[in-house]
Amino acid sequence: MLQVQFIRQNKELVLERLALRNFKEISVVEEVLSLDDRRKKLTLEYDETQAQVNASSKEIGKLMASGDKAGAEARKAAVATLKERLQPINDELKQVEEALTLALYKIPNLPHKSVPAGKTPEDNEVVRTGGNMPTLQEGAKPHWELATQYDLIDFELGTRITGSGFPVYKNKGARLQRALIQYFLDYNTGNGYTEFQPPYMVNAESATGTGQLPDKEGQMYHVTEDGFYLIPTAEVPVTNIYRDTIIKESELPIKMTAYTPCFRREAGSYGKDVRGLNRLHQFDKVEIVQLVHPDTSYHVLEEMVGHVEKLIQSLELPYRILRLCGGDMGFTSALTYDFEVYSAAQGRWLEVSSVSNFEGYQTNRLKARFKDGNGKSQLVHSLNGSSLALPRILACLLENHQTAEGIAIPAAVQPYFGSNKIG
Repeated sequence: MLQVQFIRQNKELVLERLALRNFKEISVVEEVLSLDDRRKKLTLEYDETQAQVNASSKEIGKLMASGDKAGAEARKAAVATLKERLQPINDELKQVEEALTLALYKIPNLPHKSVPAGKTPEDNEVVRTGGNMPTLQEGAKPHWELATQYDLIDFELGTRITGSGFPVYKNKGARLQRALIQYFLDYNTGNGYTEFQPPYMVNAESATGTGQLPDKEGQMYHVTEDGFYLIPTAEVPVTNIYRDTIIKESELPIKMTAYTPCFRREAGSYGKDVRGLNRLHQFDKVEIVQLVHPDTSYHVLEEMVGHVEKLIQSLELPYRILRLCGGDMGFTSALTYDFEVYSAAQGRWLEVSSVSNFEGYQTNRLKARFKDGNGKSQLVHSLNGSSLALPRILACLLENHQTAEGIAIPAAVQPYFGSNKIG
């Protein structure tokens, strides 16, 4: 979340950047400032009253020592009155602080100055493209037909076991999933990322820390009895490793990677967008997360984009990189690049990764800080990216690499898969 002091000192800038997001609840900015004014007033009133209590308490001892019992009793009565005044001040202060936090949660992150204006995905800016568009043979099939033909994925079985959006991978389909996960992790750890295997459920504090709550609560599966949430991405537990932590400046940057299954309700999804592997409720993903010095976060963002780009290039897939416009960005992001891979058999681009800089938005919630050279605590900046999400990558691998002899496996994946083709 944004810091109140920043909002107060840069109100016009905040309103201008929120307008780029097409954010409608502008009145919440004034609400935050008003609540902060009330918080300051109550804090001052509480501190002044507490100071009077402390001073009067010291006088009681002096009066008793001098034998002035009547004066001491009078002072005790005054202290009791002051203490009675403290409780309602403290109660209101807590209420105001809670209301202030909730109001701050309503304000999204401010877009970086490079974010293009726009309201829909059509307004996103194509940064660059790469890879070669495949020429498929006549009668080329979409991945869901290839999955059936080569006995790789059973969509109907997954529907029977759980419901739609929960496919069952089998035979070489399961092996290819495992091979891709291992390849992605090895690629990340070979580039300086430390591997973690985090929990697949988190508490509400963790989900709030990275911005899933309260903004995306409807998209998450909630284990109501225990209050846990199934993770929508490894970003949530991995970033929370450093919640309520003061990091040594010498430890930055912190580079982490993790494989996890991901769970998303994807309410409202329908039609061609949900066919086959295009949109699932459970899917596998390898994630990269960095915590960095604020001065370097945008340089690191470009490094992470390059890291993901090279990984996609190694899969021999045509891709494009988009800079998301203000209206299409995630709530917590300051700048996001999306990667899309071309699905040749479907004739459409499919998103396979997002790489984002959150600046201090998440870490302000998380209280993830470092001490600078002057001993002052500062928020680290957090970044994350998919490296990579598997379903649509697998779909495009099957479709784009299909041949009359079977499905070719990219050279980079062959050592993990144990073969150069399926079929």
